[in-house]
Amino acid sequence: MSDPTRTSQSTRHATDPAAAAARTPAAAVAPTIRRPRAAAFRALLAAAALTGLLHAALGSPAPAQLLTRFPVQANLAVALVSACSAHRAWTGRRPVSPRITGALLTFLALPALAHYALPAAGTAFTLPDSGTPTTARAIAPQLLCVLTPLAALADWLLLTGPRGFRLSYAWQWPAYPLLYLAFALAFPATAGAPPPTVPTALTLALAICLLPLITIGIDQVRPAPRPHNNRISPQGIGPLK
Repeated sequence: MSDPTRTSQSTRHATDPAAAAARTPAAAVAPTIRRPRAAAFRALLAAAALTGLLHAALGSPAPAQLLTRFPVQANLAVALVSACSAHRAWTGRRPVSPRITGALLTFLALPALAHYALPAAGTAFTLPDSGTPTTARAIAPQLLCVLTPLAALADWLLLTGPRGFRLSYAWQWPAYPLLYLAFALAFPATAGAPPPTVPTALTLALAICLLPLITIGIDQVRPAPRPHNNRISPQGIGPLK
């Protein structure tokens, strides 16, 4: 007798449409879901980060040295990833990995924390404030340390599904900020800022280690964003169903 659970050679090598459809994975025939609202918001986020970087460069006597500052590096990475994420949302492709988006979210939180909690400590985690005050110099911190972190937070809470962050990310995300902090302590001249004091360095290290845990914890309990589906009629029994 033949085994009904075993695929025969004729079925395995069949080329007719029915057999080909049976062997096609579900992901290959899933409908493309475009998200124009998320794409537009993420494009604006990338534009805000690039605008802040441009103002920071215009207001600095040494624009190339800004690349050594952590807020500039974080916002440059956010601009690139947000532009890629906007393109993926517009075309309906698979979104950017939560490992990357979550890391950038915590990276943006560090300059915001340093901007508000440590305003008197001029470290590599803040923008340089020396020189003649100009409009560009005043706008750059507001964009890089206030607007883009808030926009990234809104993107995560309102446009991204929950429970995408894993517990293993809690030790992966702090790796680069801790290395950067050690670099700023060992080579302050190369980082373009004076070395942070011991209390400031400890505060930054504690924030670097706690922010991923807080972010992952919130992601596990927050509700899912409400989908925006174009339905003919509300859910339930109706004549149009």
